[in-house]
Amino acid sequence: MIKNICSKTIVIFLIFICATISSRGQTTAKITKAPVNVENLVSTLFAKGKTPPFSFIYGGISSKEFIRKWKQSIEKQPGNEPGVVRYLAIYTESETGLKVECEIKGYPAFKALEWTIHFTNMGAANSKNLKQVKAIDMEMEYPTGGDFNLHYADGNHISKYDFHPRTLILKPGDSKSMEPINGRSSEGDYLPVFNIESASSQGVFVGIGWSGSWYADIRCEKEKRISIESGMKTMDLYLYGKESIRTPGITLMYWNSDDRMDGHNQFRRFVLSHKAHKINGKNAPYPLATGFNYKDPAPYTEYSGLTEEYATAMMKRYKQFNIMPEVFWLDAGWNTGAADWEHGKSWANTVGNWTVDTTRFPNGLKPISEEAHKLGAKFMVWFEPERVIRGTQWAVEHPEWMLDISGHNDDTYLMFDLGNPEACDWLCKYIGDMIEENGVDHYRQDFNMHPDIYWAANEEEGRTGMKEIRHIENLYKFWDYLLKRFPNLFIDNCASGGKRIDMETIPRSAPLWRSDYYHYDDPDGYQCHTYGLNFFLPLHGTGILQTDPYAFRSSMSTCLTCNWKITDKSFSIYEMQARLNEFQNIRPYYYEDYYPLTGIEDTTLDNIWLAYQLNRPSDDSGVIVAFRRKASKKNNITVKLSAIKPEKKYEVTDLDKKESVIVNGSELAARFVLTLDKPNQSLLIKYRVAE
Repeated sequence: MIKNICSKTIVIFLIFICATISSRGQTTAKITKAPVNVENLVSTLFAKGKTPPFSFIYGGISSKEFIRKWKQSIEKQPGNEPGVVRYLAIYTESETGLKVECEIKGYPAFKALEWTIHFTNMGAANSKNLKQVKAIDMEMEYPTGGDFNLHYADGNHISKYDFHPRTLILKPGDSKSMEPINGRSSEGDYLPVFNIESASSQGVFVGIGWSGSWYADIRCEKEKRISIESGMKTMDLYLYGKESIRTPGITLMYWNSDDRMDGHNQFRRFVLSHKAHKINGKNAPYPLATGFNYKDPAPYTEYSGLTEEYATAMMKRYKQFNIMPEVFWLDAGWNTGAADWEHGKSWANTVGNWTVDTTRFPNGLKPISEEAHKLGAKFMVWFEPERVIRGTQWAVEHPEWMLDISGHNDDTYLMFDLGNPEACDWLCKYIGDMIEENGVDHYRQDFNMHPDIYWAANEEEGRTGMKEIRHIENLYKFWDYLLKRFPNLFIDNCASGGKRIDMETIPRSAPLWRSDYYHYDDPDGYQCHTYGLNFFLPLHGTGILQTDPYAFRSSMSTCLTCNWKITDKSFSIYEMQARLNEFQNIRPYYYEDYYPLTGIEDTTLDNIWLAYQLNRPSDDSGVIVAFRRKASKKNNITVKLSAIKPEKKYEVTDLDKKESVIVNGSELAARFVLTLDKPNQSLLIKYRVAE
């Protein structure tokens, strides 16, 4: 009897997936109702003699026609990262010596798998042509027929629609193509993370790790079957002898549930457990930050009018009024030349002058960082090393490292050739030394240009895509260097706002400034961004200018930057203190599970309510954040809370009115009424299991 039970158990796990070849030549993963066993998944997808879940064209022939004949091996690799298993699959062609190495990582607790492919020309002569590399090229067959739902989000447009959640129904014969624009991974209409939901209460999260131009094609081939292809958008090249390249990384995370939000929350937990940047083995702290009186004094822009004395005075003022941040954030404008407003100079047209303005900061930035440390805070500084203005220090001193476009209508921009190994090594040390010399704790990297046209204009003949590959590879190398040299460093990832968010930047950095739409001073837009991005990423932030509850709560997330005018008498210090205390109380819940309460239709409208729930499973407590917008005529809406235990009673507290009531869990899960008497108001409600 015991033997039979064990045998049935083994069958359940082994049957989860078996790989076959579809009519399109793709690997087909047949998925059953059983939970995914990651190690079985690896051994099946990358089995010897089988077509792997990726493809490419080499010498004019698809790998689907020959790779099963190549020499193959797959071996488990040593590793000490808890909860992670590693493998290396190698495919080698004997004729020219092309080697394809697939680095694989599995996360059994999260039913997740990821891989990155490297191509190496082992020979001395140039390789054959390599193109159409699909980092994933596979089909999934689910046990139940029906439509598929593709849940995805907008990328960054610098608009209210940034990160807007979307759902597209895919019927047999339907397809969806996605790609970013301008060479930045989350610019445009698509975030490179999406969730495919099947009719069998199962789904798969797909993440793409590439900070340049990727693409993804999703097709419902026929009932029960969905196919996924993704890779680098433009690649048609050969490799020099002994040369290697990497391609976009792929992350798959499988989930089983009747509620697709369980899949989203599983992915959020996966990111927090295995993808978020760690310091001393723990998630890096996403900070509550402040600036130094933003754009003060006029006519200076950003911080181009800041001086050492003014900066230290502002920090002391924050301490004096008990509104201390965790990080003081020095954004753009501290560099040489940025303060010369009389001659039309600003932070924007002096990038490339990466030395400290000694007129305003005669002792460098070290006195400011020392004052921050003395007050118990960290110090973060903005850089933008990839964009270089013609005529600046770097452009003059290192013209050999500048990418230019002949006849381009904007002839002021050059791009630092990060893909040049010598340039990358120099940049690592240069920025690293500046961080060390100035006592910088957190490094903020911006990127305000479109790199794709610079890559395209400087390609070698016959090697389309190589400039992009080398640039992206060395971006990771640069950030990895900084993180290794400064183990406690935190990198803020900005690219005109959150235009470079993907599965490779997430482990190294954080989008503390997720959208430049902040400059429009529209709290409803900030609500939209939080609401949408929380489906896919738990860690992100933005700024806030106001101190009223509606605006402040619109910007709340795991982190926040308060650009308050603390020298302006119209601002209330008491309100600032109240908002910060409120944020410190609520912030831990942004690291927990997320549930939208008001749907995913057009969230930008001004006549609606917008509400969401943050739930902590460990103690059955949570928070509801709700907004009644200015044109909404409804005094109340009815919502259904998720993850509530109907048999329990909950204490529900309105944090504005300081009033609590006891409510049955069944009522919270079925219909809970949110009420606001006037438009342009917000609710902040906390609940916990009643004792």
